[in-house]
Amino acid sequence: MPQTLICPEHILKTNLKDKTYIVTGGNSGIGYVTAEQLAKQGAKVIIGCRRISEGEKARLSILKAFPSAIIEIINLDLSDLNSVRNFVKEFLSNQKELHGLVNNAGVMYSPEGKTKDGFETQFGTNHLGHFLLTELLLPILKQSAPSRIVILSSCFHDKAQGREGRIHFDDLNFERRKYDGWEAYAQSKLANLLYAKHLGKKLSSSGVTAVSVHPGWVKTNLIRNFMPSWVQNIVLKPVFKLAGMIEPWEGAQTTLYSLLAPEVEQHNGAYFSQKGIYRTKDATKGGWPLHSPNPNAHDEETAKRLDEVSRALVGL
Repeated sequence: MPQTLICPEHILKTNLKDKTYIVTGGNSGIGYVTAEQLAKQGAKVIIGCRRISEGEKARLSILKAFPSAIIEIINLDLSDLNSVRNFVKEFLSNQKELHGLVNNAGVMYSPEGKTKDGFETQFGTNHLGHFLLTELLLPILKQSAPSRIVILSSCFHDKAQGREGRIHFDDLNFERRKYDGWEAYAQSKLANLLYAKHLGKKLSSSGVTAVSVHPGWVKTNLIRNFMPSWVQNIVLKPVFKLAGMIEPWEGAQTTLYSLLAPEVEQHNGAYFSQKGIYRTKDATKGGWPLHSPNPNAHDEETAKRLDEVSRALVGL
């Protein structure tokens, strides 16, 4: 089993006082650990989450560990584009700078369904919600440069339970073909990677660095549509651990490295991966950065077209 990649200690001791970060889905799992670590290092952290009560619980928990932490909660439902616009409006009315945006929230293997705006749930939430959020925050990210955008993708952008990640421009929302939860997930996670790649190219001389990451196979609630969380966390935990499942703290390592390590600026648009499940054995050990074994992840025309299509779909 490949070793878990760990962010160097000195990076996690960098003073982040006077820095401001947004973490979507920062109320649980990898997002919570990311928000907590940034707050521990002195940053102001804004958590965007659907349930304010869950966000408040997370905020109090971080404050208990680090009483001087600066944490704010703003309502954000990525499956509702109006909610995304309202989040940005509220953020910009109170903040003058943004040094990092962590597009962490997401859904996996959802049952067939549509977002509030009529998009397939996983493509709409994982990609389009974060796409609109990022585009609306680009002016303040440029103004605050050097700044970072970290988009959580997945090794399943390559193959998700045998389904290859590809963008089906002729049927993004599964209106013509039979719905397949893993195929939809693979498409959404490839979209995350391609968007970061396109942003990297577009922002090359702006002082804003955009990357995508695979956090690893992490013990989080993401699995709930696939199996009950208690089966993962208790019954099968020893087996899954042997198979490579890691804890949220380990899962946050790639995010934190991509967000804070100075050398990441040299890899605008790249993909950073914790150990994972890929079609090639060489890629399974991960890499900061890693060349994806999925040929669809390197098609610049697809990335450009995805940007144009996404822009039209979200009304930009």
